[in-house]
Amino acid sequence: MPLDAREQPRASSSATEDEARAFLQERLAYFGKILASIGIGFYLFGNLTAASLVGDFPRRLSNPAFWIVPAASATYAIQWVLCRRGAFSQSALRVIDATTTTIAAVVHSMMVFSSIPGELIGFSYTRALLLVSFGVLARAIMVPSSSLRTLLLGIPAVGASTVASHLWYAGQPSAQIPASVNDMLTGLWCLGAVIIATLASHVIYGLRQQVREAWQLGQYTLLEKIGEGGMGAVYRAKHAMLRRPTAVKLLPVEKAGADRLDRFEREVQLTSLLTHMNTVAVFDYGRTPDGVLYYAMEYLEGLNLEDLVRLDGPQPAGRVVHILRQVASSLAEAHGIGLIHRDIKPGNVILVAERGGAPDVAKVVDFGLVKELDQKVNVTREDQIAGTPHYLAPEMISSPGDVGPQSDLYSLGCLGYYLLTGQTVFEGRTVVEVCSHHLQSHPVPPGDRIGRFVPEALSAAVMRCLEKTPDQRPQTAQTLVEMLDSCLDVEPWTKDMGRAWWKLHGRTALAYVRQQRAVFEGEFRSAIPTTYVSFVRPAQARRRA
Repeated sequence: MPLDAREQPRASSSATEDEARAFLQERLAYFGKILASIGIGFYLFGNLTAASLVGDFPRRLSNPAFWIVPAASATYAIQWVLCRRGAFSQSALRVIDATTTTIAAVVHSMMVFSSIPGELIGFSYTRALLLVSFGVLARAIMVPSSSLRTLLLGIPAVGASTVASHLWYAGQPSAQIPASVNDMLTGLWCLGAVIIATLASHVIYGLRQQVREAWQLGQYTLLEKIGEGGMGAVYRAKHAMLRRPTAVKLLPVEKAGADRLDRFEREVQLTSLLTHMNTVAVFDYGRTPDGVLYYAMEYLEGLNLEDLVRLDGPQPAGRVVHILRQVASSLAEAHGIGLIHRDIKPGNVILVAERGGAPDVAKVVDFGLVKELDQKVNVTREDQIAGTPHYLAPEMISSPGDVGPQSDLYSLGCLGYYLLTGQTVFEGRTVVEVCSHHLQSHPVPPGDRIGRFVPEALSAAVMRCLEKTPDQRPQTAQTLVEMLDSCLDVEPWTKDMGRAWWKLHGRTALAYVRQQRAVFEGEFRSAIPTTYVSFVRPAQARRRA
């Protein structure tokens, strides 16, 4: 029975609330870990330094002041341990937050009553005010909180410090300024700390709300950026109610010229017509109120063929046949309804571990340059070269308006060559030089290029795709599929071999992909994790050999 329309926003709201709760718990754990680490770290450094300079370490151990900072740090550590596991309710997390903030502030405030022998008079008083203020300000920065909540938690926290300082100062017979003046100065200090913390929460909480709204596209919430191309950025996303993995591609307003809008909308419409298992599936399409175009498609947890060769080197002939056959089958459907991809390249074919029970599945993505055979008005201008230079068919360079299905097959031949050799068909220092090779130079057979045996039938199929004139290439993608099926001298790439490869290398490969995605997020990691070493270095050695 269909859901009542009034229930759908409730489901979306529930998903958003759960996300907010999980984020709050994560930040509370992070805040507890950081404050506990800072407290213990500075405490040990300070006391070890003091002990080495002043000595009398046993006397310091007997003073209550020696244990105040560890006690407050233990409070933060308990919050960290509690929040790093399990799933607390929103109300429980608020209680943990309030309890830790209050207890830590009260414990730090007690420092004013305990001066360690040899310290300057009033040093512990000053240190107590600094620690309480630091805790309130650090919480405002690290923990998502409304300005009102920060204010309500900050007042009792600094209030404890104000009361403690008043009681301590009243017991100082040698005080040089009246107690009322000290209370006023202490109160102003603490009030300033609360005001700054409240303003910080107001700004940070407000910015987070704006970011959340900016990354909410209809029923989809964008989680992380996973790629970017000429036609827009791609994000991993989740649907408010459905659990299927989703990727969302969007065209920002600043890129949305009239021609780009047309091409982007055509990409959605044309890709949605394709149903082949080796073509990425489109789920949904929409436009935000501020004009951002987006569409949702299946999320592919895998690596593209460029990354495959970069990590694992040239591929076995059987696997090359296996991959090319899948891509050609995808193109056969597209060509059959009058669509040409025009940008077949390693980066636009994603290899996933398994789909529908089949292992090592190739998916063709990014139909952003797709063209209808019978269209009357080109969305890509006739005088523009569309595609990637290393994988361009000669006619795409000399007469871009005359491309056909055989142009995709030339690009697929370049892709097969790359998989077999780990090198592009033609190299060049400039785009012009590469394009000139495509127009005039004859490619070296893949076996001769790498000095290794490549099965004759497979080499012939690849070289046939690389013919200069379209008439000399396979006339249809289905013809190429049949040629690949006739490669009897190639050891087949079996399902067991595919599963074995992913079992051995899948975790490392996907870790590499996640590292690449971190670049899109602006997260630079200077060192490759040691888990890559046993996989990456042999592949690099094979390519050099």
